Amino acid sequence: MKIVCQKNELLNHVNIVLKAVPAKTTMPILECLIIEVKSDYIKLISNDMELGIETLVKGNILEEGTVAINAKVFSEIVRKLPDNDVTIDTDSNYVTTIISEKAKFTISGRSTDEFPFLPKIEKSNAVILSQFTLKEVIRQTVFSISDNESNKIMTGELFEIKGNEFKVVSLDGHRISIRKIMLSNEYDDIKVIVPGKTLIEVSKILSGEFSDEVSLFFTDKHIIFEFDDTVVLSRLIEGEYYRINQMLSSDYETKVTINKKELLSCIDRATLLVKETEKKPIIINIDDNKIELKINSTIGSMNEEIDITKEGKDIMIGFNPRFLIDALRVIDDEEVDIYLINPKAPCFIRDKEESYIYLILPVNFNSAVQ
Repeated sequence: MKIVCQKNELLNHVNIVLKAVPAKTTMPILECLIIEVKSDYIKLISNDMELGIETLVKGNILEEGTVAINAKVFSEIVRKLPDNDVTIDTDSNYVTTIISEKAKFTISGRSTDEFPFLPKIEKSNAVILSQFTLKEVIRQTVFSISDNESNKIMTGELFEIKGNEFKVVSLDGHRISIRKIMLSNEYDDIKVIVPGKTLIEVSKILSGEFSDEVSLFFTDKHIIFEFDDTVVLSRLIEGEYYRINQMLSSDYETKVTINKKELLSCIDRATLLVKETEKKPIIINIDDNKIELKINSTIGSMNEEIDITKEGKDIMIGFNPRFLIDALRVIDDEEVDIYLINPKAPCFIRDKEESYIYLILPVNFNSAVQ
């Protein structure tokens, strides 16, 4: 096998496949990336058994062949090569020589026989949307997946398509994030749970451009993302997702309309007084046309007032400040509407069209101490 690629082109695609190389594994072959060279393409492949990636690299093909190379070693070599053409040459014993200008590396490769190549899956009925839209939907929901592997369903996101509505849901037991977007076309109903790890890695690769499209394909056990010269294949999480509609309510006793940036900045300032090991709530007191935010910790205390538009009753309620910050950061609106029922019921942050809904559970606090 022998190819010549431009260094930056090669490095960009190596960085893509690195996202499916496991940090720890009992199968050494999974620590490798595959370089597969045919007469008409150069392909890089990686697979950690949950997530697999294939991506095509532009370059000159001088000789066909395949080799498995330690991904970490190879990526570090390529990263530190001069910004020029890179020649990769593998002999019959898989010894691989990498040359750029006067730099020359020789490393041991191995056969690809043991490598679990991505399964060949019949693709049909592509769901097509812009890379920008998918990247944004992931950004606006993925922060509220759970990192607790003992509850696998909470580590993923619900992808639900009905007609031309695409709904994405995540939850971690303390909050729920929902985003709805309208697609250009209508599709058959789809309801699957996609691993959060997959979505985080896919969002890093997506260009985020309106003009660039991504195609989604679904099977009983897999989701496939196809965009640019890259294919990402991921296993789905098996099981039934939570019936979140039972948790959502349009009832409210208090509605607050507030400048998002002001509220976010205020809560952000309040967290300066909270150590990571402390779980101190931010107390929100809604009274007349102002909202007062207070926090007390071992470091000190802070209180601040913000003008609001209010409908309904006065209320005092406590929240984990991090949960409020996470939701507010991904909302692009200048003003947000917050709906509250009582100090023990969740609050809802949502727009009129319900294109986004963020549900956050309150925390108990002793108002006498505050």
